[in-house]
Amino acid sequence: MFGKPKKFWLSLALPLAVGGLAALLSGGMGDFKNMQQPPLSPPGWVFPIVWTILYLLMGYSAYRVYSSEKPQAQINRALTLYGIQLALNFIWPIVFFGFHAYLLAFFVLLLLWIAIFLTMRAFAPLDETASDLLIPYILWVTFAGYLNIGVYFLN
Repeated sequence: MFGKPKKFWLSLALPLAVGGLAALLSGGMGDFKNMQQPPLSPPGWVFPIVWTILYLLMGYSAYRVYSSEKPQAQINRALTLYGIQLALNFIWPIVFFGFHAYLLAFFVLLLLWIAIFLTMRAFAPLDETASDLLIPYILWVTFAGYLNIGVYFLN
C-alpha cells in the first residue's frame, strides 16, 4: 500500500501545506467568532481539527490514485482535477476571511463543490476507495456552503 513512501508523505504534506498557507494568508478565523452565525455553527476550534483530517484524507486519496496501475492519461486527468479543487480550496479562505467577500466566497465554494464532485468521479474508476475518501470532504464543503451563505445574509 505504501510502496512509494516519499510520494506518500508528499501526498499528505501537499494539502496540509496548501491549507496552512491559505490560513496564514487569510489571517485565520479571528473575525469568525465576532460574526453573526447561522444555527448549527460549530465552535471555532472544530474547524482546524476537521480540516486537518480532511486534508489527510485528500492526500491519501491522491496518493492512491497516483499509485494506481491504470492508464497514465487517466491518472493525470484525475490528478489535474484534484489540483483544481485544491486551488479552489486555497482561494476560499482568502476570499472569505481575508477580503470578507462572503457572497463571492460562496460562489468559490460552489465551484469547489463541483470540482470535488468531478474529482471523485475521476478517482472512482482508478480507485474506488480514493473516491470514497473524499465523501467527508464534499459533505463538509456542503455544510461550509450553508455556513458561508448564512454569514453572508446575517452580516
